[in-house]
Amino acid sequence: MSIGNSPESPEDDRNFPADDRDSIGRALQQARVAAGLTVEEVSASTRVRVPIVHAIEEEDFSRCGGDVYARGHIRTLARAVGLDPAPLIEQYDADHGGRPAPTPAAPLFEAERIRPEPRRPNWTAAMVAAIVAVVGFVGFTMFNGNDVRGNNAVAEGPAPAPKASTSVKPKPVKPAAPKPAPSESAIAAVPQDKVTVKLTAVDDKSWISAKAHDGKLLFDGLLLAGESKTFQDDERVDLILGNAGPIELYVNGKKIQDTFESGQVERLSYTKGDPEAG
Repeated sequence: MSIGNSPESPEDDRNFPADDRDSIGRALQQARVAAGLTVEEVSASTRVRVPIVHAIEEEDFSRCGGDVYARGHIRTLARAVGLDPAPLIEQYDADHGGRPAPTPAAPLFEAERIRPEPRRPNWTAAMVAAIVAVVGFVGFTMFNGNDVRGNNAVAEGPAPAPKASTSVKPKPVKPAAPKPAPSESAIAAVPQDKVTVKLTAVDDKSWISAKAHDGKLLFDGLLLAGESKTFQDDERVDLILGNAGPIELYVNGKKIQDTFESGQVERLSYTKGDPEAG
């Protein structure tokens, strides 16, 4: 059962016109507020420290450590709050003198061409010589051996027949049977004395936060498309879904049929008795 839904962010707040847009920091702050996210939640999902997030929202990029890091932080924060980072990067470049020109690589390649290549040993000729020597030695040994065996046969009579080999052939090892893939019945086999919640990002990523009934943080971060997470607690599991649209939700082995929209922030809570009958 859901315990609270944050309002959807208006489209006008997330895709502002290029000519009338605010500063970079204010655009990121408005998009974060519209998404229902705190600075701490954005920091946890992007790994950008809280003081740097505050500084960027106040248009102070001196704490980023340079233009390259500032562009990276702007791009990461924009994606976390649902903005297109390209216009913000262009605005930053326009306000800070543009991107630095790339270093030409021609002199490096010229130096590589001038430097002579080391002479490699002729391994082919060495291998041919070794093979010829081995073949000659084997032929010489076989010829002398046949001559000696023939003389001994005349003097001492026929040699005894060789004994049959008594070596034991190793038994073939049977390949291990492949483990069966988990089925939907495995999802339903959940313990009755706990609340079990399984989240799967079907076709898009989503930021999620999961806590136990005592406030212990079970997970806080991005769930990429195709990934799944399962959480258990003795009494209750509290969830925050930053992008609820692509999330498929199972509670205590049963699929939740709520229809979430893309970009919607959901705050949910489930107990051992969920989902409720009917």
